[in-house]
Parts: sequence; structure tokens; C-alpha cells
Amino acid sequence: MSLWNNADPSAPDRKSPVPMTPPVPERQEPAVAVKATEAPAPVAVTPVAPVAPTPAPGSDLLLGRGARFEGKLTFEGTVRIDARFIGSIVTNDVLVVGEAGRIDADITCGTIIVHGEVNGNVKAKTAVEILHTGKVRGDLETPSLVVQKGALFHGASKMEPGAKAAPMKAAAAAK
Repeated sequence: MSLWNNADPSAPDRKSPVPMTPPVPERQEPAVAVKATEAPAPVAVTPVAPVAPTPAPGSDLLLGRGARFEGKLTFEGTVRIDARFIGSIVTNDVLVVGEAGRIDADITCGTIIVHGEVNGNVKAKTAVEILHTGKVRGDLETPSLVVQKGALFHGASKMEPGAKAAPMKAAAAAK
């Protein structure tokens, strides 16, 4: 009795009546016969390279839960961080710290919206919003500050007129 599921087809004692064929290459170029008096026809070759999509300038980015980043982050557009970040962040645009996000960094930005935790000094050109789940430990410098009921803010705030604040527009863009 033969147990064909237990047999190794590459074993030298293989007793199958079907001969093994060598693997066929994925792509074979056809052979072209050319007479000695004929010139070969020109062949147009168009190279095909894989194209990776490139994000448009000012596009959104998400650094997700469970990830950990260290260093200096600079960007354009809106970035949401739901990860752990240590270092420094510099942008003129919107930074959203998600509920799972924890940032230990000095931050210079246009607008920051905090749902998670920020430990470090923040300089925002437009606005700082600390939502009810947010925690900020550090000094803030911004022309507009919103601290919702239930939020934690431990530090000093310095508010001088600067860029006109648009916290509602920034909040709408972050959702």
C-alpha cells in the first residue's frame, strides 16, 4: 500500500510514472529568425518600473498605536500621533496627539490638539487645544488656548497676540 501524502517527491527513490519536469521560467522571449539579407526590425522597448505612490505635499499622516519613535520630526500638513514619540517636533501646521499618543518632546507648531499626553514645552503660532482626555505637562506659548473640562494642564502659559487663532478650523480638520 502506498501512502502518497507521506512521500517526498524530491526523494531519489520516487516511483511515480509521471516524469518530473524542470520548472518553466516565468517569461520566455520568443526566438526570432532573421535571414542574412534582412535587417532586423527595430524593436521599441519601454522600460516598466514599479511606481510607488508618493504622498502629496501637505497630506495627512498617522503614526499608529504601539509604535515608538525617537528623534526630530518635521512635517507639512496634518500629523496625528497615536504612538510614543521622544525628541523634538517642528512644523508650521497641525499636530494632533491621539488618545493613545504620548509625546516627550519640545514642540514648535502652528496648532496642536491634544487628546493624549504631552510632556514638554509647546510653542504654537496659532492655537493650543487640550481636550478632556488630554494631559499637558510643560509651558505653553500661544495666542489662543483652549482647555476643556477634565483636561490636565501643569505648567505656565504665555499668551501674546500673534497669528490669528482659528481653533475651530483646526479642530474640524483634525476630525
